[in-house]
Amino acid sequence: MQRHGGKILIDQLALRGVTRVFSVPGESFLAALDGLHDSDIQNVICRHEGGAAMMAEAHGKLTGQPGIAFVTRGPGATNAAAGIHIARQDSTPMILFVGQIDTGHRDREAFQEVNYRQTFGDIAKWVAEIDQTDRLPEYVNRAFATAMSGRPGPVVLALPENMLSAVTEIPDIAPPRRFQPSVKSMAKDVLKWLGKAKRPMVIVGGPLWSKYAADDLAQFAKTQNIPIAAGFRRQDYIDNRHPCYAGDLNVGVNPALGQRLQQVDRLLVIGSRLGDIETQGYTLLDPASPGPEIMHIHAEAESPAQVYPPKFAACASGPAIVQALAQLPSCGIECGEWTAAARADYEGWITPKASPGDAKLEQIIHWLSETLPENAILTNGAGNYAAWLHRYFVYKGHGTQLAPTSGSMGYGFPAAISASLQHPDRTVVCLAGDGCFQMTLNEMSTAVQHGAKPVVVVINNGRYGTIRMHQEKTYPARVSGTDLANPDFAALAQAYGAHGETVTKTEDFASAFQRAQASGTLAIIEVIVDHEALSTGMTLTAAREAGKKAQA
Repeated sequence: MQRHGGKILIDQLALRGVTRVFSVPGESFLAALDGLHDSDIQNVICRHEGGAAMMAEAHGKLTGQPGIAFVTRGPGATNAAAGIHIARQDSTPMILFVGQIDTGHRDREAFQEVNYRQTFGDIAKWVAEIDQTDRLPEYVNRAFATAMSGRPGPVVLALPENMLSAVTEIPDIAPPRRFQPSVKSMAKDVLKWLGKAKRPMVIVGGPLWSKYAADDLAQFAKTQNIPIAAGFRRQDYIDNRHPCYAGDLNVGVNPALGQRLQQVDRLLVIGSRLGDIETQGYTLLDPASPGPEIMHIHAEAESPAQVYPPKFAACASGPAIVQALAQLPSCGIECGEWTAAARADYEGWITPKASPGDAKLEQIIHWLSETLPENAILTNGAGNYAAWLHRYFVYKGHGTQLAPTSGSMGYGFPAAISASLQHPDRTVVCLAGDGCFQMTLNEMSTAVQHGAKPVVVVINNGRYGTIRMHQEKTYPARVSGTDLANPDFAALAQAYGAHGETVTKTEDFASAFQRAQASGTLAIIEVIVDHEALSTGMTLTAAREAGKKAQA
C-alpha cells in the first residue's frame, strides 16, 4: 500500500501502543499531522514546546513506555530541549520527533535550520535524522528500543519535510517481545554480602519502577528488616508508612538521615546513580574514600563506576533485582535496633514544624497527606516550596509522585496535565511556586481545551525562593534579581475558564480545595505565604544572619 511518510510514521506509533502524543504544530511536519488525522491517537495541542516535552516526559514516567512529542524545527526544537534534559537526568523513556528542513537545502543556513545531532547530542541517548522514507519503520523501531533499553532515556528523531511527505510502499515492523533475564543467582549473592553488615542501608531510585516493584521492595525490607532510603524524588518507590522506610535523600535532607548514611558499613544501591543530591554534593560520602562497602546495581553497566568505587557492581534493572530479593528468606542479619532508630528519625522529621505567617505550608501539606486518596498523584517542579512537600507528604503507593530529578522549574504543571489526561479518575494535585508556575502557566489553555482537571496549589512568596536563600547566605541583605511581580493567579485562572481562588490563612485551605475539586475543571488555588517562610527549617531573617556570621 502506498503511504506518505507521515502516515507510515503514525502507523508505527500505533503498532507500539501509542495512544497519545503531545505537540505544537509546525509546517515542517504537516504530513505527520495528516497521519494523525485518521488515527486513534490523541494529539494534545500544547502552547509551548517546553510544555509539550514535559508532558511527554511525565507520560513516560507514568506508563513506563516512551512519551511522544512532536515539535517543529529550529525554535520549536530548542524550546523542547528542557524536556529532553529532564528525561535524560530522570532516566525516562521518551521520543521527540522534530520537523526538519528539506534535505536539498542543508548547509545553507536555511530558515530555522539546525544540526540536531550536535544540538541534542549531549543530552539525548540517540539523535538521528531520517533521510529515506522507506527506512521510517527501521528508525522508529530502533528509537523505541534505545529509549527503553538499559538506562531508559530520550531519543530525538529529525524528520526532513520532503522525506515525510514522500510516498512509498514499505511494510511495517512489528515491535519485539521483551523478556527480563533471571537474576536469582545475583540476588542470593546480594543477600550473602548484606548478611555480614551491622549497620546496613538500601538506597533505591532510578528508572523502570512499578507497583509490583514497590510491593517487592516492601516484602524484601520486611523480611530482612533493614532501612530503606529513597533517592531524590523517588519517594513513591515504597509506602512511606512501611516500618523500614527511613526517608528520602533530597536537597533538604533530614540531618539525622544524612548522619546515618555516614555511619553505614554496607550500602546497597539499587537503581539510583547515587548522585550529588543524594550525597549532598558528594560530602556525605567521599568519592575517594566512601567509608561503607558499596554494592551498586544499575540497569546501565557504566553507572556504578562513574563516581563511587563499589566493592561489587552488577547490571540489572531495579525491579528485577527486588523481585528476586523478595522471594528469598532472611539472610540472618541482626540490625533491628538500627532499623527502628532510622524509622524513628523519619517520623520525627515529618512531625510538622511551625513556619511563619497565617498560611502555614506544613499544615497544608499535612492536610493533603491525610486527606487525599492514597492513589492521588502529586506533581511539582523546582523551588524551596517543594521542600515542604518532600518533608511532610507521606506517599502511599507507586505512581503518585511526578517530580524532576533534574530540578527543572515549570515541570509540575505540564506533568499534572499529562497525569490528569492519563488518569482522569484520579485526583491530581500540582504544587508550584509563583516563579515555577509562571514558566508554564500558558498551558492552562491546553488543560481546559483537553479536559485535564488537576488542582494547582500556587505558593506565592513573591520571589525566586531557592535563589534568594542562597543569596542571603552568600551576599546577605544584597537582594538582586530574585523579587517577583506576580499577577492575581486566581483571576488569571478564571480568564482561562478555570476555577480560581486565593487563600491567606491555613484554616481556609480545606474548604477552598473542596470547592476546587467540585468545580470539575482545572483549578488554581493561590496560597499567599509570609515572606519570612523561606524553607522548612530556616526563616529569611535566619538565613541573612547566618550569611552575615559566615562573612564576619
